[in-house]
Amino acid sequence: MPSVVVIDYGSQYTRLITRRLRELHVYSVIEPPNVSMQRLHEHDARAVVLSGGPQSVYADGAPPLPDGLLDSGLPILAICYGMQLVARALGGEVAPSTVREYGKAVLRHTDGDLLGGIEGEFVAWMSHGDSVARVPAGFAVTAETSDTPVAAMEDAERRIYGLQFHPEVRHTPKGLAVLERFLDAARVERGWTSEHIIDEAVSDVRDGVGDERVLLGISGGVDSSTLGLLLHRAIGTQLVAVFVDTGLLRLGEADEVERALRGLGLDLVVVDASERFLEALVGIVDPELKRKAIGKTFIDVFGDEARRVQDARGDIRFLAQGTLYPDVIESAGSHGSAVIKSHHNVGGLPDDLAFTLIEPFRNLFKDEVREVADALGMPSHLRDRHPFPGPGLAIRCLGEVTPERLRVLQQVDDVFVSALREFGLYGETWQALAVLTPLRSVGVMGDGRTYANTVALRAVTSVDGMTADWARLPHEFLATVSNRIVNSVPEVNRVVYDITSKPPGTIEWE
Repeated sequence: MPSVVVIDYGSQYTRLITRRLRELHVYSVIEPPNVSMQRLHEHDARAVVLSGGPQSVYADGAPPLPDGLLDSGLPILAICYGMQLVARALGGEVAPSTVREYGKAVLRHTDGDLLGGIEGEFVAWMSHGDSVARVPAGFAVTAETSDTPVAAMEDAERRIYGLQFHPEVRHTPKGLAVLERFLDAARVERGWTSEHIIDEAVSDVRDGVGDERVLLGISGGVDSSTLGLLLHRAIGTQLVAVFVDTGLLRLGEADEVERALRGLGLDLVVVDASERFLEALVGIVDPELKRKAIGKTFIDVFGDEARRVQDARGDIRFLAQGTLYPDVIESAGSHGSAVIKSHHNVGGLPDDLAFTLIEPFRNLFKDEVREVADALGMPSHLRDRHPFPGPGLAIRCLGEVTPERLRVLQQVDDVFVSALREFGLYGETWQALAVLTPLRSVGVMGDGRTYANTVALRAVTSVDGMTADWARLPHEFLATVSNRIVNSVPEVNRVVYDITSKPPGTIEWE
């Protein structure tokens, strides 16, 4: 598949560049600054984007351009630090800015292939201390701001373009149009669609698996459920999908997931292990210890079921896993990993279980998985669900997890999330959750005194979960939800709303 390779110089927006390119239906991958030309050829690179970064091009140890890139003839879009690298390498001059620009700025005198003809005010997001003081020979200045004389430059003949601002962020409203113009100038094919992703993954799985069977653990989340649908399309009855019900899911969620997946043709093995998980959590209060106990129990349950399935149906050689691209680029030695590779003791499974691992989603971002889910027919109420922690409601139940406290939290969560859907607010929030705190307080209900639980509601807006802001839900909505909770869940007499952003807080309370 033809690609655009993004060279990562440490910008917080590097992943976002790749995601934006994929939104424009171009396959894009991330590589380090020392990437070789051979590696770019392996990616079938049709263009290269140089990301921004926190360094100065003059600093000791500052990462350089990839060897041979400027002589390769590949179209280049150089952003911020990348633009300064190109300018310096080609004989221009980079110097500390007289006035450092951080935040929004207005571009003036826009011109050239990338910026010319874009109508209206052009607001761009700046974040730099250095800037290009003199452009290299052959380059034209195509934009400026009140504080930066060279806000953009280009050599149209060589198809090398430099932007001091960040076109990939939402704070540059016309940035996507700029990226699209770069793709047009680079003549990059745009065939990266959910249909193409499915066709390619199905082909790879069939070629790699042959007539063998594949074991898949489904958690009820979007990633593993979508992977189940994809594998079912690829290999049909060769797939053995195991859904472990931990008892820590939302109210009615286990039944909902089972019905939906069976309704789409998936042959699902359902294991109700809720009692085992609750037993494993007895007496545990620390959230990290909860995570470890749940992880170990899941491995034990899944291992037992894998043995049972193999005893009943014969050997299973392959294990499928819903690894995503962010997991890949964060792991050491991730570049160039194959779709199918051999693993022993995968995910902490017992030593007597050995599998070859299949990771069809290892090149996808979360939003792309949702698009694949849509194309595979997953119902929207499952596809578009908010992120949900692997340990489930256990980490939203502060203190010890007991059947009674879990039941209270499930009911409160259901009231909150149902109301968000009812009021049309669910899609406007990145994540919404309820937390059962260990606090109890005095209340008055009817003519009687109560001493009951305090619950916290939290809803945030975000793009990728790395940072988040608390959602400004209407006061009338919060009043309605609070009233519904205390009226329908007698164990609760006080509701609070969390107005902490991330940072300094996290999205989850745990």
